[in-house]
Amino acid sequence: MTKDDVLNEFKAAGALLQGHFILSSGLRSPTFLQKMFIFQDPVRTERLCKALADKITNTFGKVDYVVSPAIGGIVPGYETARSLGAKAIFVEREEGEFRLRRGFALPKNARVVIVEDIITTGLSLRECLASIASEPAIILGAACLIDRSNGKAELGVPFVSLCELDIPTYSADSLPTELAKLPAIKPGSRNLAK
Repeated sequence: MTKDDVLNEFKAAGALLQGHFILSSGLRSPTFLQKMFIFQDPVRTERLCKALADKITNTFGKVDYVVSPAIGGIVPGYETARSLGAKAIFVEREEGEFRLRRGFALPKNARVVIVEDIITTGLSLRECLASIASEPAIILGAACLIDRSNGKAELGVPFVSLCELDIPTYSADSLPTELAKLPAIKPGSRNLAK
């Protein structure tokens, strides 16, 4: 699947939005990729995650487990794991930190890939990695559908994505004039009310 194919999937789903968005990282952007518009369509989700699974296999070989950060990574993690013939588990926040819960554990020497939906700074992915660092598994690397950092995010592990984009981001105190004029919308899930 090419970069254009991936972007066409997002466009066709109405998931490529323009405006003034507050990203889960706290940065601001004129473009938001509303992945839940993708994930509401099982056929589209399967197509994208199958392509990601193929890229994962070509890069890392056999994978036993896919670990994803909740909430946004659960659907693509599960669907990618299904295509890989692997198990899918996720970490979720407990007292502000990601943890394996619900009885999830990684067996000794299990070959693991972290799967995320979209990354900007890679914070959720790094937090996910930190949460499983003490597990006896082998962390092969990480993958995502779209890398908004255009390959610049520091992840600390080998990484693959279906599509790298160079979408500008800004701190709240350095917004371009045209972006500052628009009302800010915070569509992500990181700070949902408890």
